[in-house]
Amino acid sequence: MRALQLNRRYDLHLRAAVATVALLTAFGAAPAVLAGDVTTGKPKAEHRSCCAPDAVSKDTKAEVAALEALEIPDLTFVRMDGTAVALRDELATDKPVMLNFIFTTCTTICPVMSATFEQVQRNLGPERESVRMVSISIDPDHDTPARLREYARGHDAGPEWHFLTGTPSTVEAAQRAFGAYRGNKFNHAPITFMRGLQDSRWLRVAGLKSAKDLEAELRRLTAEE
Repeated sequence: MRALQLNRRYDLHLRAAVATVALLTAFGAAPAVLAGDVTTGKPKAEHRSCCAPDAVSKDTKAEVAALEALEIPDLTFVRMDGTAVALRDELATDKPVMLNFIFTTCTTICPVMSATFEQVQRNLGPERESVRMVSISIDPDHDTPARLREYARGHDAGPEWHFLTGTPSTVEAAQRAFGAYRGNKFNHAPITFMRGLQDSRWLRVAGLKSAKDLEAELRRLTAEE
């Protein structure tokens, strides 16, 4: 029953993302939304849907590409448990790694990307501890460690799925290192970065891929080493 509920939730996230991107494409922009708080009656801060249609389409053309010259910068982040960690240390594991950039108030592609990571962990079963997953927030002003813990619980994140936040400058530097920086969070594109064993090449997997697709790519990477 639990698995059925999670599969339905993933399907709903995917349907919502596809519908939203289609709507944004039709209008040619990501609309701004200003809503009142139902509990206080006060206006909320402006939120716009992620992500811009041009950013999505641009990064789905070349679906899988090797990042031959990727160098992890010396940056310090804060993990969702409040621990300060070096990005290099987070990725310096002998396990395969899957990494993405998300933010918790995103209403389109981020829920799908996070649900996909959740599905990968569930599909791996006992093997879930053998894969390091890293999700870096690109909205550090809002995504505090406490907020990331709440978000992680909502996606049934296991101990090997680490959520990181930092300063705007460290978040930007990390995105630039992976070639994922798009100027602001509203131009965020759906990309998963994958690496096999430590010191091996990184792959850039663009688009809203299924959990099975990511698992297959991960297994192919590790089988080649």
